Amino acid sequence: MSTLKVGIVQQANTDDRAANVVKSEAGVRQCVAEGAELVVLQELHCGLYFCQTEETVVFDQGETIPGPSTNTFGALAKELGIVLVLSLFEKRAPGLYHNTAVVLEKDGSIAGIYRKMHIPDDPAYYEKFYFTPGDLGFEPIDTSVGRLGVLVCWDQWYPEAARLMALAGAELLIYSTAIGYESTDEPAEQQRQFEAWQTIQRGHAIANGLPVVAVNRTGFEPDPSGQTNGIQFWGQSFVAGPQGELLFTAPASEEINKVITVDRQRTEDIRRIWPYFRDRRIDAYQGLLRRYID
Repeated sequence: MSTLKVGIVQQANTDDRAANVVKSEAGVRQCVAEGAELVVLQELHCGLYFCQTEETVVFDQGETIPGPSTNTFGALAKELGIVLVLSLFEKRAPGLYHNTAVVLEKDGSIAGIYRKMHIPDDPAYYEKFYFTPGDLGFEPIDTSVGRLGVLVCWDQWYPEAARLMALAGAELLIYSTAIGYESTDEPAEQQRQFEAWQTIQRGHAIANGLPVVAVNRTGFEPDPSGQTNGIQFWGQSFVAGPQGELLFTAPASEEINKVITVDRQRTEDIRRIWPYFRDRRIDAYQGLLRRYID
């Protein structure tokens, strides 16, 4: 297929897990009704972004693979005949949890999983308390709609992750995301943050000659501890082509389900005229394996 219709579901969440799941399902169905062959959901779409605090009771939300989410959304993928990318809080073993993306095939089976590799730990984003860093590396997942380079949120800031996915043959880079503003940030700073987020991912598209799909949540979620004023998730999910050109950008404060057509032939066309892979000096990059070059 030279083109691929990609559906994105940008939603706001509450603490009602069942309602969140229903909303995600409805978004997927709307995308499929508009022709989507691949649908991508946002990070941790079944619940609130719980990493604003460190609470051991939250581990009760962890689920196995296979488990509730893969069963529910696997049945949906099979019914609709699509490839579906979902996100969940994986309970791998007692005391061992991951932030995991799961790719479901058209028959509802699990095509593969990706465990988030880069784990932040900042005010309102205390992810290291909950998530063990991934151990599966940066391996694309083969599906009936192509080889997908699936990554999660904080991974989007690291060009190494995008490059390794591309070098392993990814045809599309996908980032499920939950990122927003701390409400006390000045508007100018908020705009700088968003532009940095979008710009670096467009840079991954350019540097690797690949389309990028970034799906973020929207809406406001309060800080249960009251230590901060909560997070206003900035939405603005987007799809970029292999020269970083914006094919679609969602509104900041609205829930939206949208289908975007991606021309995959452009990867071949662009790489012929911008041959970054040909000209990489792989003999001179040893320093990239060091934390810092003192």
